[in-house]
Amino acid sequence: MTMLLQARSLASLPAVRHAFFTRAGGVSQGVYASLNAGVGSADDPEFVAENRARMAEALGVGPDRLVSIYQVHSPDVVVAEGPWPADRRPRADAVVTRRPGLAIAASTADCGPVLFADATARVVGAAHAGWRGALAGVTDATIEAMERLGAHRARIVAAIGPMIRQPNYEVGPEVVDQFLSEEPSNRRFFAPSKRPGRAMFDLAGYIAARLARAEVMSVEDVGVCTYADAERFYSYRRMTHLGESDYGRHLNAIALAAD
Repeated sequence: MTMLLQARSLASLPAVRHAFFTRAGGVSQGVYASLNAGVGSADDPEFVAENRARMAEALGVGPDRLVSIYQVHSPDVVVAEGPWPADRRPRADAVVTRRPGLAIAASTADCGPVLFADATARVVGAAHAGWRGALAGVTDATIEAMERLGAHRARIVAAIGPMIRQPNYEVGPEVVDQFLSEEPSNRRFFAPSKRPGRAMFDLAGYIAARLARAEVMSVEDVGVCTYADAERFYSYRRMTHLGESDYGRHLNAIALAAD
């Protein structure tokens, strides 16, 4: 089992390194086995630190040069000019940078990670898109933040990583109503559930549609489900269904190679 997955579109870009990390290759035990990156989990902090150091190494940066955010299911974006302490992470759901040798990351355990790069402008971004953030426009906000750093959306490559997929993502009518209120055509992202009054949501499809509407250069979806693949991925929803005590968190990260 590999430590990370990559999108072909991002892997082909010069001086851009990225990874959608799986749960393999770490030191954590039990429900966190093994590459848990969750500083907010109840895992041993020393294990989490070692896991994150291994991820940093895979991205070609030092352990202190891998930064993530305190995610709040918002459309908010921060600009990373350098590393920040783990206990002072900015509250946001996306991060962008133009600093070489700095890996920026979004954490997930079912929500949709999206990595962005404009290799010409040398600007990258990472977004956490759960249904609330996706609906609020976190991907659009990330693209706009990248443009303020010199990127151009017609050059931006976006890749959607492992996340919960429609066959396993049941939502209630209140979620459906919010999406239909935003745009009636969003009904195409919902399929009937076996349970009356509920629906199966294609979050990945919705994110991809938002990205296409933003007119980025390309959108790639790795097409992997975190819920369905317990061997390779953590899943918050699977944890709740199994009655487990906690769950691990993935990092999805991107960096510009150091000059």
